[in-house]
Amino acid sequence: MSRKIEILSPAKNLYQGMAAINAGADAVYMGAHTFGARTNATNSVEDIAEMVRYAHLFKAKVLVTVNTILYDNELEACRQLIWELYHIGVDALIIQDMAILEMDLPPIVLHASTQANNRDATHVKFLADAGIQRVVLARELNLDQIKSIHDATPVDLEFFVTGALCVSFSGNCYMSVANGERSANRGSCAQNCRLPYQLIDGKGETLIENSHLLSIKDLNLSDELPNLIRAGISSFKIEGRLKDLVYVKNNTSYLRKKLDAFLEAHPEQYEKASSGRTFYQFEPELDRSFNRGYTDYFVNQRHARIGSWESPKSQGQYIGKLLEIKANGYVIENHELLNNGDGLYFVNEAGVGDGLQVNIIVNDLVVPNELKPIPAGTEIYRNLDAEFIRMVENENSAVRKIGVNMRFSETETGFCLHVVDEDGHETTAYLETPKELAKNAEGLLENIQKNLAKTGNTPFIADGVVVDVAQAWFLPNSKVNEIRRQALEQLVEVRIQGYQRAEHVLVKTEHPYPVQELDFTFNVSNKLARAFYKRHGVTEIEKAFELQWDPGKSRVMVTKYCVKYELGKCPRYQRETMGTKLAEPLTLKHGEVEYKLKFNCKPCEMEIWEKDAEFVIEDEP
Repeated sequence: MSRKIEILSPAKNLYQGMAAINAGADAVYMGAHTFGARTNATNSVEDIAEMVRYAHLFKAKVLVTVNTILYDNELEACRQLIWELYHIGVDALIIQDMAILEMDLPPIVLHASTQANNRDATHVKFLADAGIQRVVLARELNLDQIKSIHDATPVDLEFFVTGALCVSFSGNCYMSVANGERSANRGSCAQNCRLPYQLIDGKGETLIENSHLLSIKDLNLSDELPNLIRAGISSFKIEGRLKDLVYVKNNTSYLRKKLDAFLEAHPEQYEKASSGRTFYQFEPELDRSFNRGYTDYFVNQRHARIGSWESPKSQGQYIGKLLEIKANGYVIENHELLNNGDGLYFVNEAGVGDGLQVNIIVNDLVVPNELKPIPAGTEIYRNLDAEFIRMVENENSAVRKIGVNMRFSETETGFCLHVVDEDGHETTAYLETPKELAKNAEGLLENIQKNLAKTGNTPFIADGVVVDVAQAWFLPNSKVNEIRRQALEQLVEVRIQGYQRAEHVLVKTEHPYPVQELDFTFNVSNKLARAFYKRHGVTEIEKAFELQWDPGKSRVMVTKYCVKYELGKCPRYQRETMGTKLAEPLTLKHGEVEYKLKFNCKPCEMEIWEKDAEFVIEDEP
C-alpha cells in the first residue's frame, strides 16, 4: 500500500489559506482566535469553516493550532473552542499542552506540536501510545535520528522543510519572558534572538562589537525530500504563519513541483495526499521571496556555519558583484535581472546588512533612491523583487483544477450530462427541452463538445468530453452552458459532502512516561497537565517558567546552534583550526541586557543564561 505524502502550508488568514491550496498544498495550518501561538495570525471560527469547505473540495486538510500553554482559568474556554472546531469540520488540532488530553473531547485527531519536546524515539512513542496521531519532530534532528523514531513507532511524522528557524529548541525559549514578560509559549515571542549583540569573553574583552549573534539562516530542505521520505516523514511543513502571500505561494509551488517529480517516479510506494493539479503562470524560486540565506540545519549532521549575523532581515536572491560606482548609480553584474522598484541588499564595510531601492535602470546603470558608498566587489542581493511580486500576487498565477470526464447524452424529454471526477465522484444534470433537428448539422456535435469543455472559473478541468446523441439536435449554446454549470455546481457539493474526515476517540492511558521528574522545560502550567503526567507515573513536576521565573538567574534557552562553532573554536569539530582558546564564560550583551553562554560539548548544545546565573564550565571533549 502506498504512503500519502503531504505538503503542509501556513495560512495567516482565509485568503492566504485558499491561495496555498490553489498553489498545491495538501493541507494548511492556521490559528483560531486564541491559543494559537501567533497572536498576529488569528482567525474567526467562521473563516476557518470557510477554509474547511474550500480545502475539502480538493481533499486537502485544515489543521488548527491550539498550541499555547494554558493556564487554569483558560481550560474551559479551550475545551469549548475545540468542540467548535470539531463541529465545523476541522481535520486535526496541533497541540503542545498535555492538558488537552485530559479534557472531555470530541473524536478529533490530535497532533503533537514541535514545542512538545519531540526529539527522541522514546518520547514520540509515548505520545503515540497516548493517542497522538501525528508528531511534529524537532527541527534539530538528523536523518538517522528521524529514521530511528520512524522505526520505533508507526505514528505519522511531520517535519519542517522551509522557512525561519527558531535558534532554540522549540518550546524551550524563555528569553522573551525574561526580557519583557512576553511568553513565546503563549504566542507573544519578542524575537530577542534577532537583536544585535556584543560578544565579550571571560576577561571582559569585546570579541565582536555589534552582530546578530543568535540570528540564523532560514531552512531549505527541498533537496532532501527523497531522503526525508525514506527516513519516515509523511508531512512537509512550511514555516510562516506571519509571512506574506508571495512567500506562501512561492514556497508551496516550489515544493509541489519538487514533490510531484518524486511521486511520479515512485508511484507504487508513495502518492499525493490531495486531489487536483495546479497550473502556474510563474516559475517558483525560493530565493525570490523572504529568506535570510539558506541552511539544511542539522539534517546532515553539523557541517557548515549557519549564522546570519549581518542582519535578521531578508537577504533574498543573489544578483552579482558591484563592479563600479558612478556619480548617480552602480554598475552591477547581471543588472539585466533587476527591475525598477527592486530592493537591494548588501553587507556594508562595517559588516552590517544594508540596503537600498532601485529607482530606475538606464542602460547598464542601476540608479538607486540613495547613493551609498559600496566598495567594488561587494556581493549584491535582491530582497524585494517587484516583478516577481506582481506575478505571484495575481490570483491566476496558481490555479488548481480537478480533472473530470463528461458524457452528454439524450433522455426521452431532453438531455443529460454525466460527470465523473478523478476521485470517482459523479453527478448527473438534466435538461428538459423540446428536441428539434438542426437545419445545419455541420460541426454541431463538435460545438457542443467544445462548450462543455469550457469549465472557466470552476475548480474543474475537462480531461475528456463525449457527446453521445442519436441525431443532430439543435441546442443553443446557452442551454449547453446551463447544463454544464448545473452539473459542476452539483459536483462541488458532492465532493464536499462526501469528504471523509478521519476521527479518533481518545482513551485515557496509564503507560509510564519516559522520565519521572519534569523540570520547567516541560511547560506544565495547569492542573490538567499535572494530572496527565502524574497518571503516567511522573513523581516530580516543576512549574512552567512563566509561573516561577527567578529574575536574573535563569536558563532562558538551549540550542544546537553554537557560537563557538560559528567562530571556528569548536573543540570537537574544529580542533585543527581552533587557534587561541576562548576565555570563558562568554557573554552576549544588548544594551543593559546580558546573557552568559554555557557550552555542553557532550550533547553538542549551547545554553543561554541570565547574567546573575551561576554554573560550572565543563571540560572540553
